[in-house]
Amino acid sequence: MSDRPALLIMQRHLGQLTPFLESAYTVYRFWEGPPAEAESQIEALVVAGEFELDKALVERLPNLKLIACFTSGYDRIDVAWCRARGLPVTHAPAVNHEDVADHAIGLILSARRQIAAGDRALRAGDWTPESKTITPSLKDQRVGIVGLGLIGEAVARRAEVLRMSVRWWAPRDKPAAWPRADSLVDLAKRSDILVVACRADDSSIGLISREVIAALGPSGLLVNVARGQLVDEPALIEALRSGVLGQAALDVFTDEPVDVALWADVPNTVLTPHTGGATTEAVQGMLMLLLRNLAAVFANEALVTPVPD
Repeated sequence: MSDRPALLIMQRHLGQLTPFLESAYTVYRFWEGPPAEAESQIEALVVAGEFELDKALVERLPNLKLIACFTSGYDRIDVAWCRARGLPVTHAPAVNHEDVADHAIGLILSARRQIAAGDRALRAGDWTPESKTITPSLKDQRVGIVGLGLIGEAVARRAEVLRMSVRWWAPRDKPAAWPRADSLVDLAKRSDILVVACRADDSSIGLISREVIAALGPSGLLVNVARGQLVDEPALIEALRSGVLGQAALDVFTDEPVDVALWADVPNTVLTPHTGGATTEAVQGMLMLLLRNLAAVFANEALVTPVPD
């Protein structure tokens, strides 16, 4: 048995963290089926916040000291449940919000100006002397932002530079440089582009409902860089196929990785594989915070970035 603290990495895509952790820790990976005897050794879970915490597993780990969330968001982690069991939760705040906002603007440009579709058309030999794609200008497009946190504010600043007008909505009001809509449906009705940038929790699952999608309308564009669970995905797909909604540009989905067959014939979409915040600099920042929080908990020192009360 090693005298180094033992960690359990929960999600397969976080397995890439292993080389950065194994010099100081004994590292187990959940998908590889750690031996039952390891349960008494594991002192920290390394998780991604978009995945629901396995509470049954947590209750089988008698020496667990920390839930270390690699990401900024911790939407699917029941923080109150963890605290009731004396388990602190850490995360990586204010690391990648500017990058996610860049990605949101990239999705808007790709969808509205048909950049991805133009690339596909050119490669397919569909660019002929007679063909010319005409797209709307971004000037005077009305952007509605759902959730005005760090990501939402960063999107708003960029949208204004691109000559678009900005409104926003969230359940709670706050001082802001842009007007707040009376309701989410009102925001959708008065927007050409609706950007989802809010947290996901039990109360906001399916927030972008069939009614909201219909309010955005046949010329509207829905952009989601938050969490897939915020959008009623079957209603979205139906609306795109029927023309009730004009376009969707998505970086996040209900189930990830996606079933490609689900989206293969859905028109007027730009889809990216949850890469909005995955820049080299952001990942390095998240890794540094993870390492510092792990070092702190095992040294009985104050955590660097605990999830706030």
